[in-house]
Amino acid sequence: MSDLASFIYGPEAGPHLADRIRQLLAEREARFRNSAPMPFSQRDALLITYADMLSGGGETKPIDRLAAFLSGHARGLFTYVHLLPFFPYSSDDGFSVVDYRAVDGRIGDWAGIGRLGARFKLAFDLVLNHGSVRSEWFKAFLEGKPPYASWYLTRPEGYDASKVFRPRTHPLLTPFTRPDGSIVQVWTTFSADQADFDFGNPEVLLEFVRVLLDYAGRGARLLRLDAIAYLWKEDGTACLHHPKTHAAVKLLRSVVDALGLDLVILTETNVPHEENLSYFGDGDEARMVYNFALPPLLLHAAVSGDAGPLRRWVASLPPAGSGPVFLNFTASHDGIGVSPVRGLVDAAAFAKTIAETERRGGKVSFKSTTVGQVPYELNCVYLDAVAPPDADDRTRARAFLATQAAMLALAGLPAVYFHSWIGSGNWTEGPALLGHKRAINREKPEIAALEADLADPSSLRAAVHAGFRRLLEYRSERAAFSPEISQRVLPAEGAVFALVRGPDARGVSVLCAHNLGARSASLRLPADFGAGRLDLEPWETRWMASSNGGELCI
Repeated sequence: MSDLASFIYGPEAGPHLADRIRQLLAEREARFRNSAPMPFSQRDALLITYADMLSGGGETKPIDRLAAFLSGHARGLFTYVHLLPFFPYSSDDGFSVVDYRAVDGRIGDWAGIGRLGARFKLAFDLVLNHGSVRSEWFKAFLEGKPPYASWYLTRPEGYDASKVFRPRTHPLLTPFTRPDGSIVQVWTTFSADQADFDFGNPEVLLEFVRVLLDYAGRGARLLRLDAIAYLWKEDGTACLHHPKTHAAVKLLRSVVDALGLDLVILTETNVPHEENLSYFGDGDEARMVYNFALPPLLLHAAVSGDAGPLRRWVASLPPAGSGPVFLNFTASHDGIGVSPVRGLVDAAAFAKTIAETERRGGKVSFKSTTVGQVPYELNCVYLDAVAPPDADDRTRARAFLATQAAMLALAGLPAVYFHSWIGSGNWTEGPALLGHKRAINREKPEIAALEADLADPSSLRAAVHAGFRRLLEYRSERAAFSPEISQRVLPAEGAVFALVRGPDARGVSVLCAHNLGARSASLRLPADFGAGRLDLEPWETRWMASSNGGELCI
């Protein structure tokens, strides 16, 4: 820890910071000792949701409404629930945090969070890079009150930001007026409402170590480091993936390890694949990273009928059991990142996928670069993006579930967004109502109407929901799906994506075959599954275990 702190802050301030962190750990050691995280197994899966995802329900607090819904529908399917930011906030659906230690009163309270945590392992967000300009911290900064007077990053007017990597199109600096009438230019990577913290000040990092420990004490079992790639800024650089950013993640990991916390560090870095992998470090950084290339590659396979880029990419992943654990997902509260597939798929071919996504009702968000504005994210519900828009509900459900099955088959921890799980479509009114494109994927459905749809076996929602149940139950019963068990991609053509998981400790393997396209296809079976050929109907999913282990067909 001392070496990391010294690398970040120098030989004088670094050791002092390390001593203060060690003092914090000593104060809390008895509370956390001997609670190291258990290994993930095939039974583990994560559901991504807002705490207030469900509307209606009378006077019931949203967190309790969600807990009741999940108790009825998610028990036995998901072991983890990622509660997207439930703190008081001013914008960005929670990611512009006003108070890091409070629960938004409109959502519930810490007792409600605790009740949900008694049923599921909880994932929290630690929004490190920036905070709300409406927070008490930022108000104190503008007033020059210690210690907050130096907590936020500023630069002079006219600052040359040409080398700074920009994930958005708005200006990097936002002017704010102090009480004395002077103007200060504040670094705002993501929006004018989100001021970037100055981690060059060791007091800022120390405060977030305290917040991390508070979240662990409140029941967090997985901690998502939001927008972590932008943490450290140095003039003349891209201010992305800075070595001191990596050192800060390692320092947070060392805090977790020193106390033996039952807490997994997950980094959120929606960047090209090789850059994303760097956050594993040498096994001393994040324990888990998002598999950000998976959503756009699966989308491309489903839309174009070419799963070749997906097959090649999965075959190139680090071997299962080698240390890294991927969080595999297709959808989240954000859109589908475009940058992660850079170099993995032909740019002209993927441009056609973007155009088709727009034709199916999706939207495109842009970022500023030296060559102008370029796409960085597709905003849509994943079902509407990958399922044939003119087909009947049964076919659309099957096509969507084929992509989800491909994700669930991969080595790692699978994560399913709430709207994927309940078979939602694009909330077309959302962007105009809320003023941003990501709203298309963030509807808060009315609970009574949702329950009615799920109870109607003829509905799209019910078909998708039932399909997820079958897939997750089959997966949880077979050790070959455990994250440390090997996977091998099978040779295939066109829209077919197939792999074998295993063998497990008992010698059982599972063949997972998915036809992601609209045409019938076939797959040459490997010798351990009898050779021959397996015929696949359009959008068909076939999972089969060796040694009479059962078969699943969707």
